[in-house]
Amino acid sequence: MPSSRLASQHEVPPEKQQNLVGDADERTFLLEDAVHRRSSSTYGAPKGPHSLDAYYDENLQYTPDEEDEVLQILDRKLFPFILLTTFVLNMDRTNISNAISDNLAQDLGFTMNTINTATAIYAVLFATFCMTGAIAAKIAGPSRWIPTLMFSWGLVTLAHALIKDKYGYITVRCLIAVTEGGVIPTTLVYLGGFYKGTELATRLAYFWGVQSVASASSGLMASGLLRLRGLWGLEGWKWLFIVDGIITVVAAVATWYYLPVNSIRTQGGLRGAKPWFTERQVYISVTRLVRDDASKRGYEKRVTFSDIKDTLSDIGIWGHLLITSVGHTPNTPLHTYFPSIIKSFNFNTYASNALTAPPHLLHGVIMIYFVHRSDRKRERGYHGAFSAGWQLLGWIWLRSLGPDSNRLLKYLAVVILSAWPYTHPLNIAWMSENTGSVGKRTVSSGMIIGASNIYGLWGSQIYREDDAPDFRRGNLINIAFSAVAFGLWFYQKGLYAYRNRRNEALWEKMSVEERKREENGREEKGNRSVLFRFTT
Repeated sequence: MPSSRLASQHEVPPEKQQNLVGDADERTFLLEDAVHRRSSSTYGAPKGPHSLDAYYDENLQYTPDEEDEVLQILDRKLFPFILLTTFVLNMDRTNISNAISDNLAQDLGFTMNTINTATAIYAVLFATFCMTGAIAAKIAGPSRWIPTLMFSWGLVTLAHALIKDKYGYITVRCLIAVTEGGVIPTTLVYLGGFYKGTELATRLAYFWGVQSVASASSGLMASGLLRLRGLWGLEGWKWLFIVDGIITVVAAVATWYYLPVNSIRTQGGLRGAKPWFTERQVYISVTRLVRDDASKRGYEKRVTFSDIKDTLSDIGIWGHLLITSVGHTPNTPLHTYFPSIIKSFNFNTYASNALTAPPHLLHGVIMIYFVHRSDRKRERGYHGAFSAGWQLLGWIWLRSLGPDSNRLLKYLAVVILSAWPYTHPLNIAWMSENTGSVGKRTVSSGMIIGASNIYGLWGSQIYREDDAPDFRRGNLINIAFSAVAFGLWFYQKGLYAYRNRRNEALWEKMSVEERKREENGREEKGNRSVLFRFTT
């Protein structure tokens, strides 16, 4: 349907026009040279009836209430299923720590060193497939790639029940890394096709908050399933993997028939016979994304070599990767041995797994609050520094407790430490809104999820058998990493503030002709344009 026809067909009633979203100034750069950009090959995206660009109308007018209605439909019908996929993911990632507390190593005839080696290999493979996962998603389509990966790691989770020795253990840990690695960057790419940048951080907080609920659920499930040791000749931890694997495979099949390709194609499968949106709402859902981020007109394009080069040469991206890999390093020993650490406080295996639930739930609630607050305040750097400072103080407190300290005091220290406001969703949202182009956002999404796992390579060696059970040397190393991360948040905020000041100064020096050329090329330049303003 031609755009000119849409402009009149979707006109807003006169009584609502005083509340129209977006004024002429906000849309100037979209209106300039619109005909040229619609016909150019810059985007490389399909222009068929089901492509997003076909439903973008620069003249479309709509009210805040209409936009809110579209957002509510997404939150009610799409986002809960995304939360289901990440719940299943983290349930399957947490179960290894539950299994370790049930004497997995002893049953298979190896030591803590083998667990650390497998964790390191897992980290490298997971990070590698994170970096390629987002690119693969652009080829296969996120709505298909997510359930495919889920089904694959569901089968590998079931395969844990077949392990007989350390070689089998290392093999399945490698396979689980390969199959799980691409799902989070793929999900980030997928969500970007439905939500604006200003809407993403809070939803990412819920995304990782549900992972905390999954970790808590895994601990509670383990406290019951581990009691099945001996049933049909299987160890308790094997029953844990069997139940988790079945849940994952069933969820993967449901996800295949539920996730829509985009907001245009929402009918059919488990979604129902009727589309989620009216025709007008489809235009609103697409147009509001483009007005928020002009690069999303080409959201369906595939990644090019220039996108990769542009990403790798952006110093801001590397800052976010450092924050992730340094700041989250202490998570590896904590998450790998969490139930075992609590067990060392003189709790039994079943109680130690159940006691992992409260800190995981508290962690999720606190994280969602802080990220939501960051969204409301439109501030990132200081919020991240606060969270990193929390983690730093938590490690200092745990390190100060000796072998003779009261076990409830030790447990309280672990609860406070593990409940720190997790900065990963905040850091991802901050990076995403400062990339300036779809291609760079796709590549950087894979890189940052990779960075959030590669630290397992060195983090897996922090807790060693000769340092158990109090891990005083290991916790001192955790303190050092947390202190560096605390400083990195201030550095990143200062970098973006400097780039904003530099861009403003360059703009002031430009002639009228230079400014016009800069406005016409701002989409292509992305965050390298002097018109781009970084969130700090």
